[in-house]
Amino acid sequence: MPGSELITPAHLSRQAIIYIRQSSPNQVLTHQESTRLQHALRQRALECGWGPDSIEVIDADQGLTGETAEGREGFKEIAARVTLGQVGILFSYDVTRLSRNLSDWFPLLDLCGYRHCLIGDRDGIYDAATPNGRLLLGMKGQLAEMELHTLRGRLTAGLLNKAGRGELAQRLPAGLVRDALGRVLKHPDREVRDAIDLVFATFLRVRTITGVVRCLRDQGLSIPRRGEFGDVVWRAPTVRSIASLLANPAYAGAFVYGRTRAVKPGPNQPSVQKSLPQDEWRICVPDKYPAYIDWATYERIRAMIRDNYSEYERKQNRGVPRPGKALLHGLVYCGECGRKISVQYKGTSQYICNSLQQIHRVPACQRIGSDAIDECVVQLFFAALAPAELDVYDRVLASLSGEREQLKRAREQQIERMRYQARLAERQYQQSDPDNRLVTAELERRWEMALRELKRAEEEWEREQQQQPPLDKLDPETREALRAAGRQVPELWRAGRFSQEQKKALLRCLIDKVVLRRSAPDEIACRVVWRGGDTTDTSITVTVGSLKRRARSQEMEQAILTLAGQGETDEEIARRLTLDGHRSPRHTTVLPSTVQYIRLRHRVFTNHRQSHPRRVAGYLTVPQVAEKLKIERDWIYHRIHTGTIEVARDPARQLYLFPDTAETVRRFRRLVAGKVQHLRF
Repeated sequence: MPGSELITPAHLSRQAIIYIRQSSPNQVLTHQESTRLQHALRQRALECGWGPDSIEVIDADQGLTGETAEGREGFKEIAARVTLGQVGILFSYDVTRLSRNLSDWFPLLDLCGYRHCLIGDRDGIYDAATPNGRLLLGMKGQLAEMELHTLRGRLTAGLLNKAGRGELAQRLPAGLVRDALGRVLKHPDREVRDAIDLVFATFLRVRTITGVVRCLRDQGLSIPRRGEFGDVVWRAPTVRSIASLLANPAYAGAFVYGRTRAVKPGPNQPSVQKSLPQDEWRICVPDKYPAYIDWATYERIRAMIRDNYSEYERKQNRGVPRPGKALLHGLVYCGECGRKISVQYKGTSQYICNSLQQIHRVPACQRIGSDAIDECVVQLFFAALAPAELDVYDRVLASLSGEREQLKRAREQQIERMRYQARLAERQYQQSDPDNRLVTAELERRWEMALRELKRAEEEWEREQQQQPPLDKLDPETREALRAAGRQVPELWRAGRFSQEQKKALLRCLIDKVVLRRSAPDEIACRVVWRGGDTTDTSITVTVGSLKRRARSQEMEQAILTLAGQGETDEEIARRLTLDGHRSPRHTTVLPSTVQYIRLRHRVFTNHRQSHPRRVAGYLTVPQVAEKLKIERDWIYHRIHTGTIEVARDPARQLYLFPDTAETVRRFRRLVAGKVQHLRF
């Protein structure tokens, strides 16, 4: 082929580069003719005047798409060498081989025009430094990019059309297989099917993914997973594998396309698959596969997982019932800012609204003890709950029986699979050539390992069967007695028959949320929002830190002074004030000590006999000894409590009494002076 008038001696003095690329590894293997056509450009370069030593072939980008320059080391090498002025001409069978992205194509044209590098393809040779050459090369680059989008659009349209009918062959999860006719069936292995059923049943029982993992691992069970080559492999359960199994809609019989989206975190980082919410799935065809669970159960499981997910500062879900003391965990909202209130266990359980504190570093909205709130809401729950007799024992017994049967079947199937693996290893060993010791030694080791694993599994299962307590059914007489007793939910609740998780689950059956707002220092305005939208408003009295924070403190103080002036005792005053609705700051009743404190603060004294005399004939009390020795009485009390001074408390007077003698004072002085280390009376 003749050369071109654009080629000058300056171009011939530099190298000619032939760029070879095909878009996928499959094209490299199957489209051999395209590879030959691209290599034939070497002859074209020879005819244009370049010598054999000046021609270089770059094929480092075989099997890579031209959609982007990322990862194409051959393309980057060409750009670098053109920048250095080492290239006289750049040959490619078509400009689509160089790039199908204008953001990569036009910078290359600018480099070629600046460094006077020609570009050649099967149609001709172009100079990017001239307007005509840049126009033709720019149009070819635009056509190449448009062609890429056109091809992808045609392929995607056909794929979506097939997916819309649910006929697109997708990778099936473990437990589903595709036969020779393309039909999707459940796996023929009964152990695989039962293991998947066990995972779903266990989650519906324990309600958390980690609970499923813990339960399966405690039983020593594995779960089926899809292997690299489409086969089933048995692996230990993990949180990630259980979550993937529970979230797969194929187990609910649905064909779903577009559940994930590829997202690139950064320009030089690999793309990751991001799971999309259900309302953003592109195609969902129900009842396309044989189902392990129905669609309603699948949606319920998804809702439970969403409730369990913690979003920390912005968390607005209820969460799963947990064994904590606070019964309204996940249901309480702040009446001040409207955000969800969290639970804090430090000394005592309390509801604290600290969302704004964590976000804006401002003081917490509210901090309320949980005991009074829980007690009031539980009473409202009992009032709203229609009386109903519950045969709790039968339900629990049936549930435990079903769970045990399912776990037993899974363990027996696992042991049967291990027996098969041991027999298979034995057959492989027996069929091997005994003279080939390298093979027989390895097969013998595998056989022995399979036998050891089988023996260990059988011994563990036998030991668990012996340790498992029997499920005793109620005899007719006991059942009739329990039915006649007519146990109701409040009675079972107060009797401690429900765990904390069960109590919280019962409350959530009727209660949607509880809104709290401190209307006074010792009063909480509580609104219970029931399922269905009805509300109940009530006021709850809570404890406070001091008497001044009580709403009726002045009224209570005046009543104490009046009753004390009438000659009533502190105990009688405390009892009357409690009946009138008063209470001490940190208690639900009025304490006699509170009455005494207020009375003495106002210098109101009574003539009632003290609970114990200040002086006892023949004995010295601790204050009297301290007065004689000119020391603090706490010094003596401390040594009594530490055992340095041994003395018994008088049972009638509840005082520490010492003999009123000079010897007692002398012995105390020796202890104060450090001459003795111990006193005993």
